[in-house]
Amino acid sequence: MKAVISVSVAAAFACAALAVSGSALAQDAVKLAQDKACLACHTVDKKVVGPSYKEVAAKYRTDKGAEAKLIKKVREGGSGVWGQVPMPPNATVSEKEAQILVKWVLSQK
Repeated sequence: MKAVISVSVAAAFACAALAVSGSALAQDAVKLAQDKACLACHTVDKKVVGPSYKEVAAKYRTDKGAEAKLIKKVREGGSGVWGQVPMPPNATVSEKEAQILVKWVLSQK
């Protein structure tokens, strides 16, 4: 009985995550954000060391070149946009992985 409840709870969380994310892209992006240590400095909805993903999405919502800028920033790092703390480069993130992450970040509402 306990195993059935655990499986049901896990399934409920998985379904909720899919409903919130709306796509496999979001699942891939969350996994990448975890694997590439993005979540050490960022969260979806509140500032940690860096801005929340919702803040990033809001800032760049009308910027047509945002995706390319942010892909470059993820891979090469940057500073000055969000304050004094620089974002270090993440050379372990491939171009394709950065694109997945950035598309997901920019989709946050």
